[in-house]
Amino acid sequence: MTVSPVRFEHRDRALGVGVARPRLSWQVVTDDPSWSQTAYELERDGVVVRVESAEQVLVPWPFEPLSSRERASVRVRVASGESWSEWSEPSTVEAGLLSESDWHARFLSPATIDGPAPILSRTLTVRPGVVSARLYATAHGVYEATLNGHRVGDEILAPGWTSYQHRLRYQTYDVTSLLTEGENALDVVLGNGWYRGRLTWSGERAFYGDRLALLAQLELTYADGTREVVGTDEQWTARTAAIRSDDIYDGQTADLTATPVSDRVEVVEGDLGRLVAPDGPPVRVTETLPAVKTWQSPSGKTLVDFGQNLVGWVRLRVSGPGTVTVRHAEVLEHGELGVRPLRSAKATDTYVLPEGTHTLQPCFTFHGFRYAEVTGAAAFEAEAVVVGTDLRRTGWFDCSDADLNQFHRNVVWGMRGNFLDVPTDCPQRDERLGWTGDIQIFAPTAGYLFDTAGFLTNWLADLACDQHPDGAVPYVIPDVLYDHEPAATAWGDAAVVVPWVLYQRYGDPEILRRQYDSMKAWVDKIASLTTDGVWTGGFQFGDWLDPAAPPDNPFAAKADPDVVATAYLARSAEIVAGTARVIGQDPTPYDTLAATTREAFARHYVTHAGRVLSDAPTAYALALQWALLPTEEQRRHAGHRLADLVRANGFRIATGFVGTPLITDALTTAGHPDLAYRLLLEKSCPSWLYPITMGATTIWERWDSMLPDGTINPGQMTSFNHYALGAVADWMHRSVAGLAPAAPGYRHIVVKPVPNHALTHAAARHHTPYGEAAVAWKRENGRFTVDVTVPPGTRATVHLPGAAPIDIGHGTHSWTVEDPCTSGSPVKTVRDLIDHPRLWDQAVAVLVEHGLAKDAAEAAAQSAVFFDAPATDLPRHLARKDPAGRGTDAQRALGELLA
Repeated sequence: MTVSPVRFEHRDRALGVGVARPRLSWQVVTDDPSWSQTAYELERDGVVVRVESAEQVLVPWPFEPLSSRERASVRVRVASGESWSEWSEPSTVEAGLLSESDWHARFLSPATIDGPAPILSRTLTVRPGVVSARLYATAHGVYEATLNGHRVGDEILAPGWTSYQHRLRYQTYDVTSLLTEGENALDVVLGNGWYRGRLTWSGERAFYGDRLALLAQLELTYADGTREVVGTDEQWTARTAAIRSDDIYDGQTADLTATPVSDRVEVVEGDLGRLVAPDGPPVRVTETLPAVKTWQSPSGKTLVDFGQNLVGWVRLRVSGPGTVTVRHAEVLEHGELGVRPLRSAKATDTYVLPEGTHTLQPCFTFHGFRYAEVTGAAAFEAEAVVVGTDLRRTGWFDCSDADLNQFHRNVVWGMRGNFLDVPTDCPQRDERLGWTGDIQIFAPTAGYLFDTAGFLTNWLADLACDQHPDGAVPYVIPDVLYDHEPAATAWGDAAVVVPWVLYQRYGDPEILRRQYDSMKAWVDKIASLTTDGVWTGGFQFGDWLDPAAPPDNPFAAKADPDVVATAYLARSAEIVAGTARVIGQDPTPYDTLAATTREAFARHYVTHAGRVLSDAPTAYALALQWALLPTEEQRRHAGHRLADLVRANGFRIATGFVGTPLITDALTTAGHPDLAYRLLLEKSCPSWLYPITMGATTIWERWDSMLPDGTINPGQMTSFNHYALGAVADWMHRSVAGLAPAAPGYRHIVVKPVPNHALTHAAARHHTPYGEAAVAWKRENGRFTVDVTVPPGTRATVHLPGAAPIDIGHGTHSWTVEDPCTSGSPVKTVRDLIDHPRLWDQAVAVLVEHGLAKDAAEAAAQSAVFFDAPATDLPRHLARKDPAGRGTDAQRALGELLA
């Protein structure tokens, strides 16, 4: 048995933590099936504390609290009864500056330089005997530091984007190895970033301030115990950089031939009480991709394809002199860069070069692109530099369908591109904002694929800061839209749903305690807007981007917005009640609100027969998944109606942002998992796999961001990298592969794969807080085999087809039973026929051949009213007004097919 090194809070690197009592986690590896932790001992620098407990995730710090700058080495060992493990390898944690009084530096700005990217500099003399050196830094704007010409750290766009008026992150760097005895030079270049750059499609700049500033504190500790502090003050100097313009949306321009202009500095106002240490990892370069193709466009432009829609920039190796320009786009249209989806964002980097060979790349911008256009360079080498928050990968999926695997890769790449310090909607156009609706629906998928605990903990802190006094939640966080009444369902509900997802996936009740007031405030706000128990009227995004909505009106969804709003109120009230139970508060008011809202929903929007107002798939999915239908009979009829709507639409998607994460679960819950598979695997437009047929490598904003003829959707809001509609991957993990949490933090796991004829195998594995859990199944020779891995410290309940649930402990397990997908149902009705993929495809071919339908979609739509009719009568029904007798011939052909 071995024990992993201790992890502190949600940090992979515990340098500069912002709490004095960081919580501790560890994992155990053992082959002993009877092992069960009964106690643990933690040792800090010779002090040992023993705790009788089975807990191993986010356990309390048992030692004296850390003081600012204090460093501690911690290791752990665990017991199972009287048997103890060996000690883990030691882990080191170091506190950052925990108090405002620890800062001796002040915000510093150039006195007269008002242009882009000033460099602030300080020289210092270092005497012999330095044993450690730390640089604490942040900025109004973004910054990049060098010490003696060497890059400090590997962070990009530090300090990142927070609600600057409330919270400003600072970074801690170990710079000991960069110092030399004698003269040292510290240079920090500032960029506009989100602080002073352009934000939103309005064209406005300087949302937070019009003056860049640096706060930096270099602390040197010598062998004799003395400490020297060099902070930003009037001894620093300023000068211009080669960067002539920098903007998140528009790109960066650098003139490498320019002569620097010097300036003095001055101290500026800056509230040090806003400073906080990071909760999660920073933005970094995470990968580089080589160019896969370079060619000339029809207009003679030099284009480069990197083979993957990504976020970052192009790194060029070129020779000067001259001016080199790089433009970016996600797609091509008519053989040229498709830049219309960028709207006003220029997404262009320009370099003015002297003689010599140069490696060129920006530092204060990022682009969403697959293709680049390079002008001004007769020859060059190019690679794409991928940037994003450096999240630890924790989840994987694989199956026998290549297109579905590509779709899953697209979900991963979409998340990588849009989780860039905040969870943005898109990374390329003049927007790139932290839309609350997107992360609200995608949080479960995100929490499976990557460790998002620290990342989203930080974002939720900004949400609570930007939340209005009346509880209303802005549409984007950090809030730069400043809407006076931002109360939109499914968007504002991120205040409730995202903390709950973090608790469920990481087992962290502290996030619920911290966000509880915010969660309550949102639910109280929307409860105050109800009439007779339902939320009606007012602005709503509704089931945003329902594929039936026209390109210029994404609000025009089939699902009634009042139905959506009231359903979310019931769900969010239920979550707040559950949160209250976890943290020891009274859940009664929110239990009552959830119950009365459900009753009002049913009274206003549901018929006795289970029809839901607007008769839209999203409305049924909400009602079924969130227990909004009072009787079993209503639930049965609603499930039946949802299934028929999916059939009638030819298994093409008919849901927007709200319905998409729920539709496959609702079908599965209602007893129609085969239809959920049909929906997932459909390739005609609109569908999840249609973009795969068009060569997509990320998830699109619209189901038809690119039309079948290869032209870009005419809507003004068209992105080829939006993660939201990839939320169905959560169902793929939980139901297709069969791996899901049954208790917070995966302390209990449910294994419940739902196999289907369309797949011969599927697998999922996830690094839970306790270790790796995995499920893999295959269908072969009439047998269905399931392999399961359960990490120590957890248990699992396994559901096999046709068998009672099995409770198991940690270890590897395997079962083989009869393949549940070997037998088919007899085809009697039209509904049976459409439910049989192979026969339906053949039937459609018959109908098309005889002129009774133009394609599968039309055949399904026209067949809907005849679902209960005998299957062989379908051609006669479709040709009832046909004087040419085509129905008779088609009926004969279909009869032969079904014989």
